[in-house]
Amino acid sequence: MFEEVMGTKDKEIPQDLLDKASCAVFVPGLKKGAFVFGAKYGRGFVSCRKKEGPGWSAPGAIRVEGGSFGLQIGGSETDVIMLVMNDKGASRLMSSKFTLGGDASAAAGPVGRTASAETDATMRAEILTWSRARGVFAGISLQGATLRPDKDAIKGIYGKEMENKDIVFGSVETPAAAGKLIGLLNKFSGRK
Repeated sequence: MFEEVMGTKDKEIPQDLLDKASCAVFVPGLKKGAFVFGAKYGRGFVSCRKKEGPGWSAPGAIRVEGGSFGLQIGGSETDVIMLVMNDKGASRLMSSKFTLGGDASAAAGPVGRTASAETDATMRAEILTWSRARGVFAGISLQGATLRPDKDAIKGIYGKEMENKDIVFGSVETPAAAGKLIGLLNKFSGRK
């Protein structure tokens, strides 16, 4: 997903935003469905910049959940990428649960390498979000969605219970299964 997005010229995440980001969150296949009540659910991974030296951390695991109410019907599946733009947002991301737009300011991210990354929303937002559905890549608002650690996925990846903050802010070795994702993050924005 990330490689395809960054390989689509004039449609990718602006490089200057990626270079400024403290953490990146990837949620492949976020499911949205509705029949009067709406719901969002997805599982994904988070990686943050290493505190010591260049590169990105081993990935932690997160769940995205949310709901809405209103006259609505239908369902869809979307790939979601979030950039956490500062240390305050990264710290919130490692908490037991937080809400986009409530606990952390969030905005739809601009698309394209010439997109102005200095808009008012992106300068204030702690988290910028994008989505890709049916080949279309665009900024998306996930206001009201909650993010929390996915303890089952963490145990499945690392073979023991761990906290996301210990994984992404510690010196945990990147598992082989996550090597491609971390390699792509380093390729597109590894910071020397």
